[in-house]
Amino acid sequence: MKFYSRYIFPYILDFLMSRSFFQSMRKNILKDVKGDILEIGFGTGLNINCYPEEVKKITVLDVNVGMNTRAKKRVKKSLKEVEYVVITAEKMPFKNESFDTVVSTWTLCSIEDVFSAMHEIYRVLKPGGQFIFIEHGLSSDAKIRKWQKRITPIWKIIGDGCYADRNIKEIILSEPFEMQTLQEGETKKTNRLFAYIYQGIAQKKYPQNHFEK
Repeated sequence: MKFYSRYIFPYILDFLMSRSFFQSMRKNILKDVKGDILEIGFGTGLNINCYPEEVKKITVLDVNVGMNTRAKKRVKKSLKEVEYVVITAEKMPFKNESFDTVVSTWTLCSIEDVFSAMHEIYRVLKPGGQFIFIEHGLSSDAKIRKWQKRITPIWKIIGDGCYADRNIKEIILSEPFEMQTLQEGETKKTNRLFAYIYQGIAQKKYPQNHFEK
């Protein structure tokens, strides 16, 4: 792993993403999560204190071991049990239908083969399970979209693999999810190139014969 990715970027990410605006969004989207939970892209653990008190255990994965130092400090203070797996989301080591909820906050932008990751997310969710997400991505403004596409090649280096121009809704619906809620729009809290936010809940559909038993 590159020195920048492992030793420098985690501190930059933690500084930028720990702002109260982002934490408020995390708490709102995670307030009702329950059951067996998997969080992809755990990063420096900024979500850990946003889960309800009733949640006692979370399985998390992140490919960047450099994020671990700050994450462990937050986990220790939270008193929640965290099972940490260092692996990419494109190929998860979990059995089919293992989780009630999969959480992704500002993560789909940085997974290289994001469609494979979505396939894995769908696979490990139980029927009726929820994929809960907050992501930045492709703007609805044509001028901004043009600049997002221009900046992405250099931004992938600065942002440790982050794409500025991904259509998050399209990516999620590449699997047969049913979108329960979706809010998308531009926030004024950050640069316009990264200000278009997608957040919501997508549900894994039940098999066609689920109610025919």
